[in-house]
Amino acid sequence: MSPPRPALPKFGTDWDSLGARMRALGEGDADWRSARTAVYIFNAGEDVLSVAKEAYAMYQSENGLGPLAFPSLKRMEEEVIGIGLGLLAGPEGACGNLTSGGSESILMAVKTCRDQAAAAGRTVVGARVVVPVSAHLAFDKACHYLGLEIVRVPLAEDRRADPGAMAEAVDANTLMLVGSAPCFPYGLIDPIEALSDLAQDRGLWLHVDACVGGYFAPFARMNGVDLPGFDFSLPGVASISADLHKYGYAAKGASTIFHRSEAQRAFQGFESGDWPGGHMKTPTAAGTRPGGAIASAWAVLHYLGEEGYREKARIVCETRARMMDAINALPDLRTYGEPQLGLFLYGSETLDTFQIYGRMLARGWFSGVVTEPRAIHQMLSPAHADVVDEYLEDLEAAVAEVRGGGLDTTPVSARYS
Repeated sequence: MSPPRPALPKFGTDWDSLGARMRALGEGDADWRSARTAVYIFNAGEDVLSVAKEAYAMYQSENGLGPLAFPSLKRMEEEVIGIGLGLLAGPEGACGNLTSGGSESILMAVKTCRDQAAAAGRTVVGARVVVPVSAHLAFDKACHYLGLEIVRVPLAEDRRADPGAMAEAVDANTLMLVGSAPCFPYGLIDPIEALSDLAQDRGLWLHVDACVGGYFAPFARMNGVDLPGFDFSLPGVASISADLHKYGYAAKGASTIFHRSEAQRAFQGFESGDWPGGHMKTPTAAGTRPGGAIASAWAVLHYLGEEGYREKARIVCETRARMMDAINALPDLRTYGEPQLGLFLYGSETLDTFQIYGRMLARGWFSGVVTEPRAIHQMLSPAHADVVDEYLEDLEAAVAEVRGGGLDTTPVSARYS
């Protein structure tokens, strides 16, 4: 029999009791407050968290759907977009919108590309989006929703997109190319400059998924990190997605989609008056747009400023380099590739990497995994700088346990759901 369905209680409950129940519910959650998670959470410190929460709470009831009612949100969104375009070399006339997250930003980019092509007379049913294998599954989701075909192309030996292989995958039905800066699985920036040339040569839309790096890479570059080009400075880049709730450190529910021109963005939104409720116009997929997410993003950007973000980027890059060096010095372990931002992989070619992961999970360290290669996935935040020694000590013990034999039964799977 199925368990009984939860029902609305007949009488209300006081907040003290509810708060206690909620804290109890969270006792089994990953301990991100102690910097023991390396996925899902971007912990820039208590002061930044406080600003994000206070700003969100101040505007939690306001609705970005109504700019006439809430011009404050309209102004904050415009300022956030202007800041983002400044960081990503947006040309005169470039524009954008806040969305609920990277998946919606990607959906809007693909939808805009499709609808622009349709307006130009192209057949778009079953048209193709060509991506490297490492591109986020949000592109598959977008194609699924929009009636397009996703074509995933094998990577080059360095686990970056292979422009030559992507060129071979392009046909008359192709609308869009995709590159990542960096990709989520490996933390590597694809050769966007070569993809930009390909897009211009073939008359294709190039979208850069900078959901992870959009609010990190510009500051790392300011700090002297030698990063390849990936933004609107490359003429073939048509659109960029970048998440504020990742390395922008805003509250969850804040991403940005940027377009090279207003003429291009004109195909993104929805507008209709064909119902008794009057005219409706929405720039993104959402109707109601939480004011708290907009306010939080605006507040954190202004709280940290350029120097604050540069310092956070410095801490994360130095922590990644320190962890990679220490892991490479441990017997039976190695890191993969040459990431330059906050994400890296490590594993073992002599021991079962997922057994190591299980033992680290049992010690309270929550991270992701990838399957090719079998590796442990680390996406670092500034707060991780304070726990590196503890992590490495536990990792050395976990490796010794696996080396000593005995099966760990902790379930491991590459799932983000």
